[in-house]
Amino acid sequence: MWHTMTKEEIRKKLMTDFKFGLTEQEASTRQKKYGKNQLEEKKKTSIIIKFLQQFNDFMIIILLIAAVISAVMSYWEGTGEYIDSIIIVAIVVFNACMGLIQESKAEKALEALTKMSAPIAKVRRDGKIKEIPIEDVVPGDIVFLESGNFVPADSRILTASKLEVEESALTGETVPVTKDPLAILEEKVQTGDMLNMVFATTTVTSGHGEAVVCDIGMKTKVGQIAKLILTDEAPETPLQRKLGEVGKNLGIGAICICCFIFIIGILKNIPWVQMFMTSVGLAVAAIPEGLPAIVAILLSIGVTKMTKKNCIIRKLPAVETLGSSQVICSDKTGTLTQNKMKVVEVTDAYSSIEKNITNTNKFLLELGALCNDATLQKEGEEWEIIGDPTESAIVRAATDNRIYKTELEKLFPRSLEIPFESSRKLMTTIHKTDMGYRIITKGAPDILLKKCTKDYNNGKIEALNKKRIEQIQYVNQKMAERALRVLAVAYLDTTKLPTVLSSEHVEQNLVFVRINWHD
Repeated sequence: MWHTMTKEEIRKKLMTDFKFGLTEQEASTRQKKYGKNQLEEKKKTSIIIKFLQQFNDFMIIILLIAAVISAVMSYWEGTGEYIDSIIIVAIVVFNACMGLIQESKAEKALEALTKMSAPIAKVRRDGKIKEIPIEDVVPGDIVFLESGNFVPADSRILTASKLEVEESALTGETVPVTKDPLAILEEKVQTGDMLNMVFATTTVTSGHGEAVVCDIGMKTKVGQIAKLILTDEAPETPLQRKLGEVGKNLGIGAICICCFIFIIGILKNIPWVQMFMTSVGLAVAAIPEGLPAIVAILLSIGVTKMTKKNCIIRKLPAVETLGSSQVICSDKTGTLTQNKMKVVEVTDAYSSIEKNITNTNKFLLELGALCNDATLQKEGEEWEIIGDPTESAIVRAATDNRIYKTELEKLFPRSLEIPFESSRKLMTTIHKTDMGYRIITKGAPDILLKKCTKDYNNGKIEALNKKRIEQIQYVNQKMAERALRVLAVAYLDTTKLPTVLSSEHVEQNLVFVRINWHD
């Protein structure tokens, strides 16, 4: 229903202030009312149940039955020979303990990994922009959406600048959807056509905007999907299926043979007690008691080796399935980082400096801080920077050198912008100056260099000739070889605003400068 309402209707229904946001006190009250912004998980199984689940195997059940019968018959006959029963039970318990210990280790590691990789949402509270864990987002929060961000909850868009969101997880459509904050839609509209809404777990691919949170947790679109999979059980691994088949075949075969021998003994007038004990002995001998233990030990060795390679295996049998895999699909490089970046070097392709800032490098930091969506605000005596890690790194480097974005924005207020787009690999902002306007573009060096015709060096602007371009490309290559993540900056001073706000018209004939960083 949120997509059918105007912004004012939503503001009244959610009782929030779009410009001030919620107060921390109100947010705390709403969290108590609505709960955490997270999906429900299956209730954790107690350690006793987990231990008993390790015995849920046909072969192990037969072994336990054979051990009990053997112990009972030994007691009945008064022989006191319990060694077979003790060995069988010890092997089965050892197997169960191995599985339980491994699962417990894996679950603890996964919990730690989940906490480390918990995403952050940027919201407005008490009139200030703050970063909070996504689980603390509540209905009525004003959230900021930027390129590369995960959408924290189902939200109604308030403002948008070329905002595009990839919603394939919900709709199956791989093409990003362009959002429209002004749209008022009919009630019976498919999720993919809700242009004025963004949904939890989707990704912003380009542009930026603001939205007000409407639904959280299990009430979101993805929460409705989560309800369907809460009761889903993981399928058996190929190894488990094979061992189950072997166990059943051996168990049924042993029982059939024992029954056959027992009947023959009775027909030959052999005492039934003696024949029963003989049959039980044959059953115990026919079933490979050491098989579960050997399998558990071998799988544990495999899990241990995988752990040394920083691979977490939750279930012991899963390591065999992983070993049979031929192709593993992973997002990006399959690595996890702290997502913190720091400027370690500033260069203009003629010189590089790490501690001191020359005129050229100061100019680089000023441009990088202005063409930037990260926010700088003072908390007590400390400066707090909120925003994308890469952009925050530039603002932090500028602040460390007494170049404050808040002061720069007063001197050069932003008039227009062309948001970052992954297809362009560039971002452009246009700022008012005393002489007119300054266009600032930052992005991938190889892309930006093609849009430049001049070069800036220590206050001088020169033509960007072939030799100079080769020098820039050489420096860029050397920095990349040192595992630095390179970002280029260019600008252009003009007397009037561009008549057409598009990358084709604005991002042309620029003056090349550069800044870079790494994490």
